[in-house]
Amino acid sequence: MRVWMRRGVWACLFWPVAQLFQFLLGFRLGLILLGYQSQTRVAVPVIVVGNIFVGGTGKTPLVIYLVQQLRAAGWTPGVISRGYAAEAAAVTLVTADALAQVVGDEPLLIHTRTNAPVVVGRQRVAAAQMLLLAHPEVNVIISDDGLQHYALARDVEIVLFDQRGVGNGWLLPAGPLREPVQRRRDFTVVNLPADAPLPALGVPADAPVLRMQLLAGAVYQLCDPQKTQTLQHLASTALEITAVAGIGNPQRFFTMLAAAGVQCKGLPMPDHYAFHATSFAQITSDIILMTEKDAVKCRQLAALRQDARIWVVPVDAQLDPHFAQQIIELISEKQHGRTLA
Repeated sequence: MRVWMRRGVWACLFWPVAQLFQFLLGFRLGLILLGYQSQTRVAVPVIVVGNIFVGGTGKTPLVIYLVQQLRAAGWTPGVISRGYAAEAAAVTLVTADALAQVVGDEPLLIHTRTNAPVVVGRQRVAAAQMLLLAHPEVNVIISDDGLQHYALARDVEIVLFDQRGVGNGWLLPAGPLREPVQRRRDFTVVNLPADAPLPALGVPADAPVLRMQLLAGAVYQLCDPQKTQTLQHLASTALEITAVAGIGNPQRFFTMLAAAGVQCKGLPMPDHYAFHATSFAQITSDIILMTEKDAVKCRQLAALRQDARIWVVPVDAQLDPHFAQQIIELISEKQHGRTLA
């Protein structure tokens, strides 16, 4: 990943391949725009939340935020997702007792946090169709990722970045980008603390950029979620703490804890890490802090579910309230018969 943050020797070696990749992307999009490849439009508005920077940028908290905001405005949202690393081969409806390894950790977390209907599947069109068939009350669909899955027509596109911005600004494999920075979108959102400067995003200077902050809620014990405490209280103790993060950008989790005054040892794991019964056997700390995304997997393992040292740090996305209102206005136009995209 560090290689992709600058235009060094290795990035330059792969630059010709990145040019070929860009040509193929443009050719594929051109086929759709010219009508040689069709898009399927479902009966309700579709909002796509994605990123062009490979890896995690905070899409799951943003999806949860949108579900909550839409519901508060009287909508009935549903979610579709690829379910990264999910074993389910067919389109699958996520239930409360679903295994994270089958449906994916992020879709399970979204369903657990919001109780919204969630469907996972490699084919976004099939997932959307199943969602509407199983839950006809749904009147807006949020696609967790899927910017590059153009087979499903969309009405609102949200591109999410974090503090890494666009890296060196080059496409794969010379850089970290799945698509050019100039790709169309309706909203550009950056997952960034309030006091951090905006990174380079490659967008026009006058283009609006919305800042999203992830705020930690009350920390709860995995084996007994009724037991809670604040990060500030943890910071005031003399307990030895280890923080575990199997997410796309573990450092973001560790930085958030440090900003709250929590002194801990950071233990980064690969994104979507498959925990096992002895994952923490060698850890001698008094407290193990983890993300909710990791917790949905750990609570399904008896040995970890019973480990009283494990505490979960939930986060909530915070954005300008006008953001949700603008989205609602756009999808309201679609609901009343106007085609947006």
